[in-house]
This record gives sequence, C-alpha cells and structure tokens, in this order.
Amino acid sequence: MDSIIKNDQSTTSIKKITFKSNGLDIAGLIYSPVHVNANHKLAPAIVVGHPGSGVKEQTASLYATLLAERGFVALTFDAAYQGESEGTPRGLEDPAQRIEDIKSAVSFLNTVKEVNAEKIGVLGICASGGYGLTAAATDHRIKAIATVSASDMGRQFRSGGDGKQDPGIIQTMLDAAAADRTEEGKGKEPGSFPIFPESETQAKAMGDHVFEGWEYYCTDRGQHSRSAKTFTWNSVDRIAAFDAFRFAYLIAPRPLLMVAGSEAETLWMTKEAYEIANEPKEVFLINGASHVALYDKEEFVSTAIFKLEEFFKSTLE
Repeated sequence: MDSIIKNDQSTTSIKKITFKSNGLDIAGLIYSPVHVNANHKLAPAIVVGHPGSGVKEQTASLYATLLAERGFVALTFDAAYQGESEGTPRGLEDPAQRIEDIKSAVSFLNTVKEVNAEKIGVLGICASGGYGLTAAATDHRIKAIATVSASDMGRQFRSGGDGKQDPGIIQTMLDAAAADRTEEGKGKEPGSFPIFPESETQAKAMGDHVFEGWEYYCTDRGQHSRSAKTFTWNSVDRIAAFDAFRFAYLIAPRPLLMVAGSEAETLWMTKEAYEIANEPKEVFLINGASHVALYDKEEFVSTAIFKLEEFFKSTLE
C-alpha cells in the first residue's frame, strides 16, 4: 500500500485551508504539484469529495495525492457538521449542505492563483459521487465530473446498499426521526444513531458490504478519530427525500465518468445514474473490486487512478 498512499513531498505539497459554505468554515487540504506554475501555465483543479461518514484525511486524500502527483491541483475537505469543519449539531448529514460544500469548494478554487478557473472538475467518492452529480448538474463551472463507487444516500436509506431493503425499515427510521424532532422542539438536543455495527461479529452477520465498511472505518485499515460514527436523527428525513441522480441528464454536454467495482453491492446505483445521464458518459468497471476496495486497495486504486488521470487530462487540459 505504501507505494500509492505515501505522499511524495518531492512531487506534491499540502496546504491547510478554510473556505465558507453557507456561512460555515469548511476545513480543507490542497494538494499541489510542486512544479505548478513553473511554466507559467495555470493548472487544472479537481474537488475531491469524501464518502459518507468519512473525513478528508482518508480515501479522499489518497485520491487527491495521486491526482496532484499527476499534475492537478486537488482540494479535499470535511463536510459541514463533520470532521474539522464548523456546524452543529455534529454528525448532521444534510444533502443540500453537502452539495453546497462542493460548489463552495469550486468557488474557493476560483481564488487560487495557480488554478485555471475554466478547468475545474469534481471527483466524488461514494456518497460524494451522488452529491457531486447533483452539484455538477446545476453548476456550469464544473467542467467534468467523475465518480468512484458512486452512492446516492437517498437510495441507500430507502432501499439499502443492495437495493433490496425491506421498505418498512425506512418507515421505522422516519418514525424515530419525527419523534426526535418533536423532542428537539421541546428544547432537547438532537439525538443520533450509530452508523456501524458494534462488533466484527455483528458486522460479518450483516454481509460482506457492511463488514467491509465496518472494517475500513472502525479498524486500523482506515479509521480516523474524526470520521463520523453516528448521524443525527434529523438527518434521516433530509436524506430520505433526496434523489442524487434525478437531474443527471443536465450534466451533458459536459463529460461524466463513473468508476465502479464489478463486485460492488452498490453497482446498481452507478447503472441507474448512467441511464439517466446523457452523452458524453462512460462507466468503467474494475474487475474484482468491491465498493470499499476502491477506497484503499492498491491493485484497484491504481487502476482507478489511471482511468481518472486519462479522463481529467482529456477534459480539463
């Protein structure tokens, strides 16, 4: 793993930054090629969005590092209400705010002197794939959009990762969310619920997809002290009414690339988004990869980054 994860300071630099999104301070990192602007040519830039519950230091920074090594300025950040970014209650997952965060990141890149403001793209990983598609559909400053293991949080909550969830589950969650909002109206702090199973045994009993997510976020494989382990109940109704793919057709004629694993439980979401989108569009399947394997497994990430480099160089340079 070290060959792709370790940042090479001889080729890239990292800078901490903040920018505003709906009045909140958003904490970010900019990864830049050390040679940027050396030839007096402004660099193309890419906003890299992290998965749901993730933080900028996890898979988003891995992809940002690899893109910077290939000549792009890459910006990743913590979603509002999460990580090092501002916002209360902590652990709120608000699709509208997540989309605004991406658009605000694009606005920030417009102020970076090394960046060509006419050549900004977005890479959304997991939930940020869904949020990124919605942001790109309505923000023409985004000139190209790519996703890795794209997930729509609305579909995830309504239908489950595999699309086969009992419809009663989301109704039960909405009941709990409504009850919590009533208590919040009486002056209590918003309640929250756990995102992950409590133990390895419980995670394994829930299937490979759940286990791999638990393993990434809750063990040394990928855990981070600031990644979210709970969401607030008042996130649920916001998420349940969200459709990340509904307006994907508005992205065209700007190009869309969707990278997914052939074994990903969430592959059906990539296929649905692809069908809604108009040309130019492409699905690139990585044989043998699961949803979470594309977060950090070298044999799969290296294939993904090769395709992403090809895509963004052809569309942004």
